[in-house]
Amino acid sequence: MCIGACTSLIYRESISRGSKGVIKLSEYRLEMHNIVKTFPGVKALDGAQLRLRPGTVHALMGENGAGKSTLMKCMFGIYHMEEGELIYEGEKVQINGPLDALNRGIAMVHQELQPIPERSIGENIYVGRYPMKKYGPVEVIDHDKMYEDAARVLEEVHLNFDPKAKLGSLSVSQMQLVEIAKAVSADCKVLILDEPTSSLTSAEVEALFTIINELRSKGVSIVYISHKMDEILRISDEVTIMRDGQYIGTWSAKELTTDFIITKMVGRELSELYPVRENVPGEVVFEVEDFTSINPKSFRQISFQLHKGEILGVAGLVGAQRTELMEGLFGLRSHTTGKITYKGQEIKISQPKDAINNGIAMLTEDRRATGILGVLSIADNVSIASLNQYLIGKVMLDDAKIEKLVQENVAKLSIKTPSSKTQIQALSGGNQQKVLISRWLANDPEVFIMDEPTRGIDVGAKYEIYCIIAEMAKQGKSIIMISSEMSELIGMSDRIMVMCDGRVTGFIDGKEANQENIMALATQFE
Repeated sequence: MCIGACTSLIYRESISRGSKGVIKLSEYRLEMHNIVKTFPGVKALDGAQLRLRPGTVHALMGENGAGKSTLMKCMFGIYHMEEGELIYEGEKVQINGPLDALNRGIAMVHQELQPIPERSIGENIYVGRYPMKKYGPVEVIDHDKMYEDAARVLEEVHLNFDPKAKLGSLSVSQMQLVEIAKAVSADCKVLILDEPTSSLTSAEVEALFTIINELRSKGVSIVYISHKMDEILRISDEVTIMRDGQYIGTWSAKELTTDFIITKMVGRELSELYPVRENVPGEVVFEVEDFTSINPKSFRQISFQLHKGEILGVAGLVGAQRTELMEGLFGLRSHTTGKITYKGQEIKISQPKDAINNGIAMLTEDRRATGILGVLSIADNVSIASLNQYLIGKVMLDDAKIEKLVQENVAKLSIKTPSSKTQIQALSGGNQQKVLISRWLANDPEVFIMDEPTRGIDVGAKYEIYCIIAEMAKQGKSIIMISSEMSELIGMSDRIMVMCDGRVTGFIDGKEANQENIMALATQFE
C-alpha cells in the first residue's frame, strides 16, 4: 500500500517483454503522462511517460539527449511542460518550482552539482529552508537547530562529516554524498538521483546502495538515472527507457539483460563496448620526475613516462590525488620539486597557458565547475582555447573559420545541438562533454590529459569517445586517462599507473590488468 495519504491508482498492463508499459498490476505514487517540452529548435520531450510505485527503485535510462534529466526537471518544477499531466498521490498537480516540489516531498540530486563551497555543510543541506527562530521582533536563522538537524541527517546516511565544516573542503564525490543527505533531510516521498555514482568509488557506491535500500524499505519512490548497467540491474526494480525524448517502454529489471537495454536505448546493437585499437606506442615524449605538491597532504615524488601514441590509464581510489597531480602538471596547482621533460627538453609549467603552448591539453573532471562556459555558445566554448588561430589582422575573429571548425566537430563527435549559437548549458551532459573534447582537439594537442572523460555519458556516446581516444592514439597523440571505472581503464589502456594516498604504487601492463591487481596497488598505503 502507499504510505500516508497516497491514493491508489490501478493500471492493468501487459507483461510481454517487447511491449510498451511492461509492469504488473500495482499502485502508483506519481505518474507523468504524455509530457511535451520544447527548447528553441529542439523537442526535448515528445509524449514522455513515467509511473512510480512506492517502495521501489525505478531506473530511467537512455542515451545523452534522450530527455531523462529534462523529464525529471519537469517533475521537480525547474522546467514548465507545455503538454501533459502530472498525477501525485492520486491528484493532478502542477509543480511551481523546486521549493514547491520539496514541500510536496519530491527531492532531486542533480547530475551537475550546484554547491556553495564557501558555506558550511549544514547551510548547504538546508539552503532555502533554514529553521528560523524569533530574535526580538524579527526572525533569524536558528543555527543551533540547523547544525543539530544536519548532524542527525549526516549520521542517518552514514556520513562522518562535521556539519560546520566548509563544503569546499570536501572532494567532488563527498559533495555528491552531501547532496544525497540534503534530499533525505527533506523527508521525501519521491527521490530523484541523476547519475549519483558518477564520481564515487566502489566503497562509496556500496554506502549509497545501503542508503537507497533503507529508503526503499521506508516506502520512498526512487528514480535512479545511470549509464552503469551493472548498477541498474543490481539496484532497480523497474526500468523505463527513453530515446530521442520519447517513451520506449518499461520492464521489470529482473527480465532485462545489458544487451537488451543497450539495443532499446540506442535503437541498434553494439557488438563491442571498446573499439579495436591500432595504436603502437613509440618513444618517450613526456616524462615526469620527482614531482611533489606544495601541499604536503597531496601528491609527492611522482615519476612516470608517457610514450608517443600511448594511452596511459591512471587508477586509484578517492583521495589518491590523481586529479590533483594532473592539475599540477597542467599548471593549475603549485609544486615544490619536480622536473617535466617534453620531447627531450625540460619545460616549466606554472600556469595553464604554459601547458597549452607546449601542446598539452586537459579535460577536467567537473565539466560544470571547471569546463563549460555555460552562458556562452557552443562556438565560443569550442574555440576559446585556440582563438589565436582564428584572427584576422591580429585584431578581429574570423567567424567563418570558427563556424567551420564548430561544424566539423559537431559532425565528427555527433553533438546534438540546434546550432552553433546555442548556449552550451542547454545541452545534455554528454553533449557538453563532447564540446569540451572538441575545444582541445581544435588546439591539436600532442599530450591530452583526460580526467573522467566519460563521466555521466551513456553507453553509445562512451563508445564514440573511446573511438576518438583510440584514433588520437593511432595518430601518435599521447593520452593520460583518469577513470574511476576499472572496466574502462582495462578496456582502453596500454599501461595503467596506480596511485594511493598521493604516491605512485605501481604500473600494470594493459594486457595483464584486472580488478584484483589494480585494487591491490590502489590500497597499498604506507
